[in-house]
Amino acid sequence: MSGLPAARRTVLKGAALAGAAGLGAAACSTESKLGHAKQPTPTAPVDLGEASEVPVGGAKLYREQRLVVSCPAKGEYKAFSAQCTHGGCVLTKIEGTEGHCACHGSRFDTTTGKVVQGPATVPLPAVPVTAEGGKLVAGPGA
Repeated sequence: MSGLPAARRTVLKGAALAGAAGLGAAACSTESKLGHAKQPTPTAPVDLGEASEVPVGGAKLYREQRLVVSCPAKGEYKAFSAQCTHGGCVLTKIEGTEGHCACHGSRFDTTTGKVVQGPATVPLPAVPVTAEGGKLVAGPGA
């Protein structure tokens, strides 16, 4: 590029930097609101095991199933996708009723799915859940 006029070099450098910045923004985009998985919620019923494993007043993370279930009162359960709506990472831990995403620091209220701390701006999608015979089942038809 040393044979190019200075103005053209400046334009080409600016274009290269703008392209790199665009890639960085796309990597952390919230455009899909659902993250990387095509389906952030189950497409069929999922057996989660014993309902008693979810503490009353607390929540349990089911990382493998990408679900979080809370129990606001005895016998009452609420489930949400555990896939962060910012970048698509699965939540890594639950503290009380707050789900944490280690990828970018988003936090969610596991009793409502609402964002507690960004960069996520969209709540976790709700998932139907029922307790039948002491077992939790989440997903469509639950």
